[in-house]
Amino acid sequence: MPDFEMQESGSEFDSDDNSESELQAAFERGDLKPGLNVEFSGQRDKINDITKLLAKTQAIRLELPWVERLDMVNDLAPMAPELAVQLEKHEQKRANQFKGNAKIPYVRPEEDPVLNDFKREMLFHRQAQSAVIEGIQRLHELGIKTRRPDDYFAEMAKSDEHMQKVRANLMAKQQGQAKSERIKQIREQRKMGKMLAKQTKVQRETEKKEMLDKLKKFRKGKLKNLDFLEDAKALESKQKQTAANRKLRNKKFGFGGKKKGLKRNTKASAAGLESEKSTRRQRGVKAGASVNKRMGKSRRMKAKARK
Repeated sequence: MPDFEMQESGSEFDSDDNSESELQAAFERGDLKPGLNVEFSGQRDKINDITKLLAKTQAIRLELPWVERLDMVNDLAPMAPELAVQLEKHEQKRANQFKGNAKIPYVRPEEDPVLNDFKREMLFHRQAQSAVIEGIQRLHELGIKTRRPDDYFAEMAKSDEHMQKVRANLMAKQQGQAKSERIKQIREQRKMGKMLAKQTKVQRETEKKEMLDKLKKFRKGKLKNLDFLEDAKALESKQKQTAANRKLRNKKFGFGGKKKGLKRNTKASAAGLESEKSTRRQRGVKAGASVNKRMGKSRRMKAKARK
């Protein structure tokens, strides 16, 4: 790309106009290519100077004790039984997903990225476990304590007020989830109760319709016996027994309603009017009616005729 000479002028606008015109002229000549990137046509030499790299590594290396570095190279820890069971369950779950959904293309377990991610996380876990076991042993050999004393106090990153707010928020979320689950259960129970009531109603209507159809057939002479009525009688006797049981329970335990405060004194009981009401009830006299009520004229005439 050739160099362009910029003419100096007294004003900034003149220099901008000159630069733009020179760039346009260079673009027309083909010296400029469109785009922001400049194409590099030459070959780039690959440099791998091992000697200089090793020298630089040696120069920046710090000869510090192991306690300051805490670097370790170790093998994987043995797999725990619970991890093996978890891996087996994960593989079985993944196989069931492939089996139950034809839209997901089948992938072999050794090539499955989901299983590979899970196995990679397990390798990280086993590597960290091995490093902890060996590192604590080496620290104990150097006489360094690895357990924090009970009377050790450190400044927390967040204040107690903030942690109380976080705890209250978590508790509110848990209570909201429990409340929503309870509401869902109540809705499901109501829905099931409505379904059962509807089924019972439909079943009774069906039985009634069948019995009426059989009665029609018997009247027309298509049926010779009335055995189907025995089932109806058994059902009716069962309903009567249920009603009788209900009466016994009502007699024993009452009919419900308010029980509290029935023996409390009122204005009428304190004035002695309650006893008069009770005697009238015993005699069958309505409230507000006089005790010695005169008979009607027709009844008095009939009574005289009898004498």
